[in-house]
Amino acid sequence: MTVENLLPANFGYAIFTYLYSFVMLMYLGLQVGSARKKYGVKYPTMYSDKEQVFNCIQRAHQNTLEVYPQWLVFQTIAALEYPIAASVLGVIWVTSRFSYAWGYYSGDPAKRMRGAYGYIGLFGVILLSISVALKLLGML
Repeated sequence: MTVENLLPANFGYAIFTYLYSFVMLMYLGLQVGSARKKYGVKYPTMYSDKEQVFNCIQRAHQNTLEVYPQWLVFQTIAALEYPIAASVLGVIWVTSRFSYAWGYYSGDPAKRMRGAYGYIGLFGVILLSISVALKLLGML
């Protein structure tokens, strides 16, 4: 059996969304690495007592890593039934993480809210996942 027979048509869009998310994670990680050098924060120290901007850069990455596993699960469940809708929602979420990070990088934590539109993508794939669950249970 080939992968084309297992996955729905258009699931390739979801795969590209995962690849986009990988690029985003690598970017955020590289920003933390660069900030470590710039602000002299050595491993394994997670946060600086002196450099607020470093802490903002680190938190942007850390917060993304904290929600990423849940996003992956819901993104995958949604994409198995609704590949195009899930992909659009996924791109919204991934793009919002850039906006979130760039706002945070300013050193003003309140500016991280520039990425708040990402909740559209996150809650969207959660709702689509609920729809998949209801379909599987014969309730929809």
